[in-house]
Amino acid sequence: MPKTLAAEGFSLAIEYYREEDGRWLADIAALPGVTAYGRTKKQVTAAVQALALRLIADRLDHGEALPGPMNVSFIAA
Repeated sequence: MPKTLAAEGFSLAIEYYREEDGRWLADIAALPGVTAYGRTKKQVTAAVQALALRLIADRLDHGEALPGPMNVSFIAA
C-alpha cells in the first residue's frame, strides 16, 4: 500500500485598507511585495490571491524557499 503524506497547511493573512478615494488595498505581509489595489473588496481579494499564487509558483520554478507547506488557504484579516 503506498504511503500517503499528510500535507500540513499554512494560511496567508490578507490585510485590507481603504483609501480616501474609495479604492481598496490588500496586502499579504508573509509575502513581501504582494500588494494589490481594487475598486471593491471582492476585486482586490481576487487580485492579491492571484498575485500570491504567482509568486509561490515562481519561487517553486526557481527552487526558492516558501513560507511553509504547499496547502494554501487565505484568511481575511
